[in-house]
Amino acid sequence: MGPYVAGVLVPLVVTILLQNRRSRKKRGLPADVGGEPGYAIRNSRFTAPVETAWDGITTLAELFEYSCKKHYHKKLLGTRKLLSREMEVSADGRSFEKLHLGDYEWLSYGQAFEIVCNFSSGLALLGHQREERVAIFADTCEEWLMALQSCFRRNVTVVTIYASLGEEALCYSLNQTEVTTVICGQKELKKLVDISGQLDTVKRVICIDNEIPSSAIVAAGSNWVLKTFSEVETLGRGNPVDPDLPLAADIAVIMYTSGSTGLPKGVMMTHRNVLATASAVLTIVPGLGSKDVYLAYLPLAHILELAAETIVPGIGGSIGYGSPLTLTDTSNKIKKGTKGDASALSPTVMAAVPAILDRVRDGVRKKMLQVDYPKNCLIWHILVDCLQLMVIGLELGA
Repeated sequence: MGPYVAGVLVPLVVTILLQNRRSRKKRGLPADVGGEPGYAIRNSRFTAPVETAWDGITTLAELFEYSCKKHYHKKLLGTRKLLSREMEVSADGRSFEKLHLGDYEWLSYGQAFEIVCNFSSGLALLGHQREERVAIFADTCEEWLMALQSCFRRNVTVVTIYASLGEEALCYSLNQTEVTTVICGQKELKKLVDISGQLDTVKRVICIDNEIPSSAIVAAGSNWVLKTFSEVETLGRGNPVDPDLPLAADIAVIMYTSGSTGLPKGVMMTHRNVLATASAVLTIVPGLGSKDVYLAYLPLAHILELAAETIVPGIGGSIGYGSPLTLTDTSNKIKKGTKGDASALSPTVMAAVPAILDRVRDGVRKKMLQVDYPKNCLIWHILVDCLQLMVIGLELGA
């Protein structure tokens, strides 16, 4: 069985097994949710909506603080150290950036919570008021999550914006929500500089990276207060400010879409909304616990990743950060001989979308083509057997 034949047969086998499982079990029941007429269903195992999986916890700020105190010395956030950055020229003359990444370096729950408290205080000392909004406009990283939790400790609503958003959509999102503080990476800072004259309410910009381009400093001038993440954290460490914690009904995030069908649309979500989403996931993903290691690489501006990075601290797990272009040993930005994020981290849990799974599949196929035919056949047979056992295991656990 060649890899391409198996590529057709494996999904077919899994689909048939899952279809048989679905036909035997009624998973959803009609539910009356009020409001406009429509059709709504709920999980057949629950008589009422799931609100929280953690007793007494009603907000995301409470959950993070509870988890950090409970798992104080355990590893929480991990990031790989950048050892070198090189340009490689392909046979057709095109240049590609390749990264040599080291091992994961970790922050414990206690260290992360200390940074969150310090950054929260620093934000208040910079003059950001509770009723004002913060936008996070950056790629997924540990600073993104800590900045989010810092805002929650001030009951500040966070506007989440995809790092890939174009100038028009970015300007529209920031102006519509009247954002006064933007937290961004160095790459995103350059985009802000280009539209600085069109931003109506921005007063403060905080760069996650420690190096701020001189062009950004000049552009900021007297219009913006421009600081680095570490400068704000240091400011708050020396001058702590008491937290102003939110209620369950307070708006936690305004999540903007990617703008693929026009101008992006913002969705307001309360602490109760996001906590209920995370709690509901725990009811359908079996066996999650404190030994789990999660590989984070999807945009935190999307509810899938935000829910995942709410759940993992809540169960005492660890989060290692990566990126779609460094995910596997054969990813586009990984220097040959350097481990991809998945190999370096050995995660037990990860979220996925079809485009990323396609890249993983292509990486597996490349590896398989380097194996002689008998071994190739054996590996694909084992893969099919494993998938069958996995589906049977899911059915038994349901």
